[in-house]
Amino acid sequence: MTGIRHVLFDADGVLQHVPGGWESAASPYLGKRAMEFLRRAWADELPALSGEADFLPLLAAALIDFGVSEPVTTFHRDVWHNIAIVDSTVDVVHALRQGGYGVHLGTNQDRHRAGHMRAALGYDDLFDVSCYSFELGVAKPDPAFFAEAARRIGAPPAQILFIDDSVANVDGARSAGLAAEQWTHGS
Repeated sequence: MTGIRHVLFDADGVLQHVPGGWESAASPYLGKRAMEFLRRAWADELPALSGEADFLPLLAAALIDFGVSEPVTTFHRDVWHNIAIVDSTVDVVHALRQGGYGVHLGTNQDRHRAGHMRAALGYDDLFDVSCYSFELGVAKPDPAFFAEAARRIGAPPAQILFIDDSVANVDGARSAGLAAEQWTHGS
């Protein structure tokens, strides 16, 4: 670990969480069909995560299919913007920066949720470099995500430690030459 000079943090599951969980956030609109809807929405969201589509029209179509008449912007705000920062992880970010490490964000997000994270949660001020998948044009766990993140950070992959709650993402980072560990805010 002596060669590590930068730490790249995932957002969901590491730096932040959805209070009560995704199903709880969607249930007021969908009742018992909340998980069924979320599985559909997450599949529909994939092109938006790599910047190939706008998620809101895709989400609006899913809402119509499920008989939800609430405006898509309201639903998106109440479910996708329902984010709580994990203060203990933010404390780690600050301690690493104080110790001379570069601290960065590496997350799969569509442009709308990323915009909320930047503006409402202040992530651009918290991190040296923010790598949102929609801007990189590729989503985790694709090793190309991590290669582009390293390029933007300006460091060789071997000098970057990636922290994520997903084994697949950790494996993708390792394939790209980063050190990587699976960890969640509850660990």
